[in-house]
Amino acid sequence: MAVYTEVPDEDLAAFLAAYDVGEAVSFKGIAEGVENSNYLLVTTTDRFILTLYEKRVERGDLPFFLGLLEHLSARGLTCPQPVKARDGSVLKELCGRPAAMVTFLDGVWVRRPTPEHCAELGHALAALHEAGRGFPLKRPNALSVDGWLALAATARGRSDAVTPGLDALIAQELDHLAPAFAGLDLPSGVIHADLFPNNVFFLGDRLSGLIDFYFACDDAYAYDLAICLNAWCFDPDGGYDPAKGAALLAAYHAARPLSEAEIAAFPTLARGAAIRFLLTRLVDWLDTPPGAMVQKLDPLEYLAKLRFHQQAESVAAYGWTAP
Repeated sequence: MAVYTEVPDEDLAAFLAAYDVGEAVSFKGIAEGVENSNYLLVTTTDRFILTLYEKRVERGDLPFFLGLLEHLSARGLTCPQPVKARDGSVLKELCGRPAAMVTFLDGVWVRRPTPEHCAELGHALAALHEAGRGFPLKRPNALSVDGWLALAATARGRSDAVTPGLDALIAQELDHLAPAFAGLDLPSGVIHADLFPNNVFFLGDRLSGLIDFYFACDDAYAYDLAICLNAWCFDPDGGYDPAKGAALLAAYHAARPLSEAEIAAFPTLARGAAIRFLLTRLVDWLDTPPGAMVQKLDPLEYLAKLRFHQQAESVAAYGWTAP
């Protein structure tokens, strides 16, 4: 379970007293996620998600995340809304952690996405990128190349315990990707940066909302698309599904046409997305203490994806040819 901080009943009651949301009826930890402590809170008035910010989330980034939700919603994107306390603030403290409540979205996430789900995602991702235009706050991507190098340094000398030769493979890949990313000049703006299936809700076959914006930042739009392809378009056995990839890319392109430079860079962006999640999962795998109430995610899943992208010479390798 992704709960690092337990909240006693009396602390929850004191926290809720600052809001006009009624009293707690039920309060349950949410299993998904690895970054924060998340709870489903049902009160006498409504349902909410209560988050205590932990680990890699910096307090100084929270105005960006919470303000972005308000900005996107005002422009028609369905996403959680921060709940304001009586004093107008959206950020409080609970059990020594920064904490905020957001509105609850109806829907479920799909365990086995189909090409149709991927097409819905492509449209929604393009809508997110368009809705993010004009957001006044900026946040650099802390998990781009410099972040990868720092994570690799943290894991160096220990990676081979996960699989032999991983240390050398990571070093070689970063030697390739660092200059390749430095040479990119692509359309950029606010991206989600973590739009895995469990962050996308559906009602039936229709996408109903996007959640968990706590990795959002400013970076290349096509990099966000590459993150989604990694997360959505591989089968459970690790094989790439070109029908899913084609559906995702075509739907995104129909809503926000990709430039020639974005299309040409896509294999590099996909490799970058794979190494990013390989490294964060690897460090979590190595450093999460025994008994922590969090499910560690397998870094080798992203090693297999990285090997696929290393063989891709163009976007055609992903099953899609730009019109």
